[in-house]
Amino acid sequence: MTGAEILVEAMEREGVDTIFAYPGGASMPIHQALSKSSAIRTILPRHEQGGSFAAEGYARATGRAGVCMGTSGPGATNMVTAIADAFLDSTPLVVISGQVPTFMIGRGAFQETDFYGMTLPCVKHSYLVTDINDIPRVVKEAFHIAQTGRPGPVVIDMPKDVQEGKAQPVFPDSINLRGYTPERELDEVALNELLGFVKDAKRPMIYCGGGIISSEAHEELMEFVERSGIPVATTLMGVGCFPETHEMSLKWLGMHGTVYANNAVNEADVLLALGVRFDDRVTGKVEKFAEHGTIIHIDIDNSEINKNKSVRLPIIANVKEALARLNQLLADAGHERKKAGFDAFPAWYEQIATWKKDSPMKYQDSDEHIQPQYAIQELYKACQKDPRETYITTGVGQHQMWAGQWYEYDKPRRFITSAGLGSMGYGYPAAMGVCAAFPDANVIDIDGDGSFLMNIQELACAKVEKLAAKALVLNNQHLGMVVQWEDLKYDSNRAQTFLADPDDGYDPTHKDESKIFPDYPTMCAGFRVECRRVIHKKDLAAAMEWFVAAKEAVVLEVMVPYTEHVLPMIPGGMTYKDIITEPFMEKRHEINIPTAL
Repeated sequence: MTGAEILVEAMEREGVDTIFAYPGGASMPIHQALSKSSAIRTILPRHEQGGSFAAEGYARATGRAGVCMGTSGPGATNMVTAIADAFLDSTPLVVISGQVPTFMIGRGAFQETDFYGMTLPCVKHSYLVTDINDIPRVVKEAFHIAQTGRPGPVVIDMPKDVQEGKAQPVFPDSINLRGYTPERELDEVALNELLGFVKDAKRPMIYCGGGIISSEAHEELMEFVERSGIPVATTLMGVGCFPETHEMSLKWLGMHGTVYANNAVNEADVLLALGVRFDDRVTGKVEKFAEHGTIIHIDIDNSEINKNKSVRLPIIANVKEALARLNQLLADAGHERKKAGFDAFPAWYEQIATWKKDSPMKYQDSDEHIQPQYAIQELYKACQKDPRETYITTGVGQHQMWAGQWYEYDKPRRFITSAGLGSMGYGYPAAMGVCAAFPDANVIDIDGDGSFLMNIQELACAKVEKLAAKALVLNNQHLGMVVQWEDLKYDSNRAQTFLADPDDGYDPTHKDESKIFPDYPTMCAGFRVECRRVIHKKDLAAAMEWFVAAKEAVVLEVMVPYTEHVLPMIPGGMTYKDIITEPFMEKRHEINIPTAL
């Protein structure tokens, strides 16, 4: 077999059924081998970044490693953003790159980059394959590393002469990676100590994140909450790991999280941090985060322990196994499962109820404009009537935060977004990846006009590959999140944040549609994808019904005002006590933003 054929056979043995791959000179042998595979579907994206984001969407929806491939040089470097994205969001990803022949490496050959070297800071592991006989072992190790412990991206760089060489492959049944021990033995003493802290607590809180989803621990989390009676707040990466419609859910915390989640986490006397990494978008000024509480941190990655926040009790463990054991200990101690545990900490729940009443999620609705929050609420209502499973992906910006705030998520892996890296252009390709994994699902990208445009070429891929990825584009003709910071910190001075044609000016009523730039319906028509535009509120319900019912790639463009801000908001580097809950245009000079931020 050729090296390329060995690679494909090895991937088939790992259960790969989809790869997003863009061909080029240094990867052509692999594409030729893929064309003969009946087990793997090869999807041609229209840009390597789109393909690698699609692989991320596939991975986030399934829990299995997404696979993408590009050629050497620029093909490989176009995938770096997705690799860094997967690294920060702990997404299992196997990235294959073509490379110049081994005898040309280091000589500045055509389309040569040191892809192995340049990705080292943002991968879980990397391979540069120089011996054809190593391919079966490397592939098996790559998928094992990507999908075990704390998931992450793994790079396999494949020189062209290795792809074209021939060998008799030996496919290993098992692997032995010295020094790699992703599974940890549970520390019974620490778990009992945790329950001791909970027993003495008056104001306990659970702060949980993407680790719950990665480890498939949502059922164990639910049982733990029902046995312990402790309320829950998630991170953005953890959205859906605990049902947001549950009485004991405070939704998510952080920069744009709910007031009551931020208050409860910061004022808890015992904080159980489960599968989280104390990201700055959650903690704000980290030394002030939960400063008066006893913090217990369960995480599988030893490097995250005490990295951003020093904790009282660190427990290195698979959070699913830890919660399962904690549930058993609680059951043995006589703690029955209760759907609502308000009787466990009555005074604490009374305080939380007061926070919810005093500071609910809200926005100023309008008869004149379609508020973006309203559009997402209408989307949620329409999706509730659709019998299919709904998956939401997002781009990055204001729309991303509104998608997290105003859509209710009750299952894990249903909200897929670029959280750690904040990669614009992520939403639509990620939706394609979800469609490839679950072709019968209702998959919707909630996007902004700036973010959507970054990978709009993937409409061609969705059309040709029959991937029913739909995009709801909230078009305010601005880079909304940057505008929000301009309003807060720079006296609303616009510095390259207006996306339309400045010669047309900005008309908030959009009466003259010829001045809406770019023209998405016309652009989408070029990809043979239908796009409908909604300007008036009275037209939204019918358009949303059409959009949700569609079973092919379509786009719904909703014109929204650029003056709307995402609230609540904790400015970076500040604390939960500095949270902004009301429109701040008139009071912005009263808000003391740290100069460095």
